[in-house]
Amino acid sequence: MGDFYLANEYWFAVFQLVTAMLGMGATLTPGDFREILREPKAVTSGTAIQLIIVPLVALAVIWGFGIVGGLAVGIALIAAIPGGTTSNIFTFFARGNVPLSITITAVTTLACLFTTPLILEFLITQYMPADFAMPRGQIMAEIALTLLLPLVLGMIYLRLFPQTAATFSKWVVRASLFGILMIVIGSASSGRLDWQAFGLTNIALVAVLIALLALVSWLVCKALRLRHADRTAIDIEVVVRNINLGFMLKASLFPAVIGQPDPIGDMVLFTLLLYGTLQLLIAVGLIMRGKRGAKREAVAAA
Repeated sequence: MGDFYLANEYWFAVFQLVTAMLGMGATLTPGDFREILREPKAVTSGTAIQLIIVPLVALAVIWGFGIVGGLAVGIALIAAIPGGTTSNIFTFFARGNVPLSITITAVTTLACLFTTPLILEFLITQYMPADFAMPRGQIMAEIALTLLLPLVLGMIYLRLFPQTAATFSKWVVRASLFGILMIVIGSASSGRLDWQAFGLTNIALVAVLIALLALVSWLVCKALRLRHADRTAIDIEVVVRNINLGFMLKASLFPAVIGQPDPIGDMVLFTLLLYGTLQLLIAVGLIMRGKRGAKREAVAAA
């Protein structure tokens, strides 16, 4: 499994992204997005948290704990990448505002063409290669093909086949979750998860990062008095990052060279894989909290 996964890692990521957005698209109509535009407060708030507050939290963790080397680069990458399509799935399960989640994902993903290099420069200039250049064309093409196109196709399916759209969406979303599971298993079986080399202290620091992101997002959304479905969407969007995009950026920053050790690159990779695993665990708690909140609101409305 390990060698097969390494040889096809890109296509595992593509499968997960495409099926996720196809399934989400099959639950949405243009009217859902019109409602979001009528109430832009949640979109603006969620986007600001992603692009401003998340990097500041990462900066506080890096500086506060004196983190250097590959772990610092990994944390900076996590802060620089947007929320992923997985967040849209989890928002769906948590009964949050799915159109809001997808809108924030789309806005921050497009914005990352410009914000990612700025955030990386702000956080870890001393660790960046002098000749680094953001692969903007490649990112834009992948956004179009794995995010926007499947979303539109899913919405077309709903328009053409409304009777079967719900069943179609359910099975496609399940396929996406299977893709996530295969990515985790494939990464582990490829021998790239050396827990002992990474160290318990570094594992704890990554856990602190994700806990702080969840806490700060909850506090900001609470202070802004957003409705429960919006808070759920934003909280999940902040915690669940687009780790697949992080893998691509890691390869650009620290390309692997056969026969040459790369301790910083390996540390960055492990940080991304560890965060990707932890975010799934945290997301389970957010989904349960979201469902309980949605049920309370339904009872109160009745």
